[in-house]
Amino acid sequence: MRALEDISFVAPAGEITCLLGASGCGKSTLLGLAAGLLRVQQGEVAVAGEVLADPRRNPPPEARPVGLVFQDGALFPHMTLRANVAFGMPKAQAGEADAWLARVGLAGMGGRYPHELSGGQQQRAALARAMAPEPAVLLMDEPFASVDIVLRRSLRRECRILLREAGTTVVLVTHDPAEALDVADRIAVMEAGRIVQFGTPPELHDSPATAAVGAIFSGAQVVPGVVAEGGLDTPFGLWPLASIAGEMPDAARLDLLVQADRLVPVADLRGGRVRDVHPLGPRSRVLLEGADGAAITVETVLPVDPAKTYSVLPDPESVRAFARA
Repeated sequence: MRALEDISFVAPAGEITCLLGASGCGKSTLLGLAAGLLRVQQGEVAVAGEVLADPRRNPPPEARPVGLVFQDGALFPHMTLRANVAFGMPKAQAGEADAWLARVGLAGMGGRYPHELSGGQQQRAALARAMAPEPAVLLMDEPFASVDIVLRRSLRRECRILLREAGTTVVLVTHDPAEALDVADRIAVMEAGRIVQFGTPPELHDSPATAAVGAIFSGAQVVPGVVAEGGLDTPFGLWPLASIAGEMPDAARLDLLVQADRLVPVADLRGGRVRDVHPLGPRSRVLLEGADGAAITVETVLPVDPAKTYSVLPDPESVRAFARA
């Protein structure tokens, strides 16, 4: 079984490129190949046009012009922060460790040990250690996952500003779309060992290659549909063709992408049952269960009776259609 299949992309110099996907999609494997933690079996890894690794050669991480930041920071517990940062630097530059700590917001803390820091401070120290040798590429594997959710957003935005100011070329792995949008200049969306789309955040939001990509970046939901006489047959009723925005794919089986607030519940004896009604001020978020256990969320100002069943109608030109793979 192949972990990666037909992978090819370029991380532009001085930009932050994010590998985004669910667990098991191959993103950490791809990062491991670039870092030298895994051996390249086919293809090649190149930096600035120079081949770094291929099936014939696989230099270890310390022999590559890359820096590594892991989920847990991986600081040496028996060393001070100053010694941690200086560890990967040339001896002639080791005195600059305190300056690097100051750049990541840890000024005056060089004499402390990792266990004396918060999780966010440890990740800042790990970032300083990785950047201090000034690598050609910085590789980051879910670096904010171990930080509590309150600090996560501020930390990743601080890191983005620091990395952009330094002009560092970064490849960052995450499973969190919000993190990718907060940090990345370009995003490679991965599924089952492949890159299904590579582009800037606006490109992925406005022109998704698949319904799944569109759902990730727009917050919409995907509904299966089949082209039928008079419209689109869905688990939640027959949707009119006039609900489709843009061109209709030349396919009988479709994935339909639609926002919850562009749907209208209609009382229908043949409709789906109400699983939950969650009030949200003037609106309610309603979860309906249709045929074969399919579920859909509707946000509406209309009253919904949990004892009734409902079909769903989308607003005109509110649905984006994609050929189902």
